[in-house]
Amino acid sequence: MSRRARISPAEAGLPDGGARRRTPGLRREEVAVLAGVGVSWYQWLEQGRDITVSAQVLDAVSRVLKLSSAERRHLYVLSGLNPPALEVAPGDRDMCEGLKRLIDAWMPFPAHILDVYWNTVVYNDAAALVFGMRPEIVQNCLIAFFTDPIYRGRATQWEEIACDVVAQFRAACAEHPEDEGFQAVIEEAYGLSPEFAALWERQDVRPGGQLRKHIEHPVVGGLRVESTQLRVPARPDLSIVLHTPLPGTDTAEKLEWLASPQGRRGLLYPVAG
Repeated sequence: MSRRARISPAEAGLPDGGARRRTPGLRREEVAVLAGVGVSWYQWLEQGRDITVSAQVLDAVSRVLKLSSAERRHLYVLSGLNPPALEVAPGDRDMCEGLKRLIDAWMPFPAHILDVYWNTVVYNDAAALVFGMRPEIVQNCLIAFFTDPIYRGRATQWEEIACDVVAQFRAACAEHPEDEGFQAVIEEAYGLSPEFAALWERQDVRPGGQLRKHIEHPVVGGLRVESTQLRVPARPDLSIVLHTPLPGTDTAEKLEWLASPQGRRGLLYPVAG
């Protein structure tokens, strides 16, 4: 009812009804006609009665009421249907600058941001120093994991975590079964890495979350970090990956030194393997 009240007849392409209209917004029968459903059925929908609904009808109602992506998902949930993927609202598209400030503030610990296909959107200096992230490699974390010799040379448990990496990417694909962008990444990885192909054929699935990584850095030696993947509800197309030093290790001190002026002076080539 509140969503009906905010849509004027003119916005919906209807005459305003003049003095005969006692309340602002659209009437139930007007929404029903515009959505192509019965008036009684629409009234029952507003009243939350136990009726049969379809995604097509809910989409039609959402269109008439000009619901946002979040409101449309909420309508699906209230109706007992699996909600569609949340789309990025126009006002949230400029969040990347704020997220970049977040990962820069995470220094001296590594952090980066991925899009839905695991393409690297941005990374902080520590990610470059520790993992060898750099502009000239393929900017997709899945493909770089299997093809970048610097990262593979530093990851002492590469074979162990490769299974988890592939299983997490398969879980991400399952959330977007019709998305050709995922298929393009898979096909590229298949062509570049027989190891990826073998692991992909296992069809293991694991949700994204945390991974422990052991890195042997050429300057400071062993680093033990835990990567945590975080979602931003307003930007479902992005994930933030933060790396935290494991307790009981000297990783935090080593990372602080690497990011310091003294440490940077000691690294003529910060991403060298």
